[in-house]
Amino acid sequence: MINKTAVWTLVFTLVSSSIFAQNRLGQDLNAITTGIPFLLIAPDSRAGAMGDAGAATSPDVNSIHWNPAKYAFAEQPISINTSYIPWLRNIVDDINFANLSGAYKIDDRQSIGASLMYFSLGNITFTNSLGTTIGSHKPNEFSLDFAYALKLSQKMSGGVAFRYAHSNLTGGIAPDGQTSKPGNAYAGDISFFYTNPMQTAGKDAVLNFGAVISNLGSKISYGDNSYEEFIPANLRLGTSYELEIDEYNKIMFALDINKLLVPTPTVTLNDTVYGIPSDGISVPKAVFQSFYDAPGGFSEEMHELMYSLGMEYWYNGQFALRGGYFDEHATKGNRKYFTMGVGVKLNVFSIDFAYLVPSAGRQNPLANTLRFTLGFNFQE
Repeated sequence: MINKTAVWTLVFTLVSSSIFAQNRLGQDLNAITTGIPFLLIAPDSRAGAMGDAGAATSPDVNSIHWNPAKYAFAEQPISINTSYIPWLRNIVDDINFANLSGAYKIDDRQSIGASLMYFSLGNITFTNSLGTTIGSHKPNEFSLDFAYALKLSQKMSGGVAFRYAHSNLTGGIAPDGQTSKPGNAYAGDISFFYTNPMQTAGKDAVLNFGAVISNLGSKISYGDNSYEEFIPANLRLGTSYELEIDEYNKIMFALDINKLLVPTPTVTLNDTVYGIPSDGISVPKAVFQSFYDAPGGFSEEMHELMYSLGMEYWYNGQFALRGGYFDEHATKGNRKYFTMGVGVKLNVFSIDFAYLVPSAGRQNPLANTLRFTLGFNFQE
């Protein structure tokens, strides 16, 4: 005869364990990691000063990074700029990031762009399992991008970008008979941009929307038989609202929401694995799986959203003040920081500066990050 008390005790134990697991899952650190994360670094001072918002801001030469479709609505026929970022200076003093971008307006409907990003990770000394020095190397990574944008209507455009990324982290140095080689990856972006000029209380205004799927492509590996890593495929949705206050003053507010389109790591709790393993799955499957594979369920999926808030004020089209805030959930990396910056634009020449400040009471390796951007706009 079945002991009903024992059955109900077992059921209660299983249910309680499940509830406990669900309470724990999504509450502990479970950050998503990818290969070549430098592809997500904000390469320019303008967006860097606006909390890394750029999906729907007004077009500029760095649109190739934020939303290639914006190029179709660019006003300048030819634009070039270069940026320099001393990276993680609170930790080390020899990591640097540089970017060179250019854009060309073919006609009223078509534009093209290109960029080169270079990331130097300083000098690293390698040792074997016995602690013996076996060599040193200066790791570096770079990406080369090309973009094309086309107006689909008077208010909407579409854009594509193609990207090659190279990552040389070891210089071929590998301990204890292991093998190591530079990694290579190929990826593309697809994007859309909608802009709607309007009137607000009798003043000119513009409402923009942007949507971008970026870094969608191959995986990357660093050895003949090594594990392949996903590169940081990303979904970015954004909106901005720009208001011309008067002849001399203009202000814009922007919001971006980002989500990585790569698998969430599984979690082992009480010898039980939660989540969906990602070993060996294809990139397309990983993209779809990224929307439902978090071990903590829907609540953890929401934790994977990153938010960028930005503001830009222009006086007389020549002097800009910018500010912003970036927020990432504590269990997904906990990057929370304010940004600020200034810009000066003359007929041909422009210079922009951005500065990052961590949220109060937080230790952030990105603290005090500076960005410098120098730009040139030319007429044909």
